[in-house]
Amino acid sequence: MSNWTDSIVGDRMAVDQEFGERVRDSQFSNQEWGLIMTAVDFEIEHADDPDRARVVADTENLPEMLPELEKVQQGMGAGGPAGGQQGRDSGTGVLDAVRGALGLGDDDSEAKLEAAERLVDEYASALQDHLEERGKWDDVRDEYEA
Repeated sequence: MSNWTDSIVGDRMAVDQEFGERVRDSQFSNQEWGLIMTAVDFEIEHADDPDRARVVADTENLPEMLPELEKVQQGMGAGGPAGGQQGRDSGTGVLDAVRGALGLGDDDSEAKLEAAERLVDEYASALQDHLEERGKWDDVRDEYEA
């Protein structure tokens, strides 16, 4: 498979702009959305079948991104990095570490992961719609198969 995503860089930029309002309406900041997108790869499922082909997001790396999202959110609270919380332990770090070690992720993390996956799926659909509307979808599918 060739690097088909190189051929749609301009299309991705256009979709990014169009999708900006959806991101603003979500629970994620633009900075968080940028982090989420760095953890996502896009693929074309069933590329050889025009009726079933669709852009899908590979989100397997998203759970690893959650701690970075937490850091961004903490930096934005209490007046940003210069706020009073910087450099102090809130007292929950040890409990969070134990829960994580036991595989007992907190509900907030699970909800955030699910929300990120839903938003990324919406983005994948918007990207495919964009490619179809501009008559590029068949060429992109063919390039993906090559």
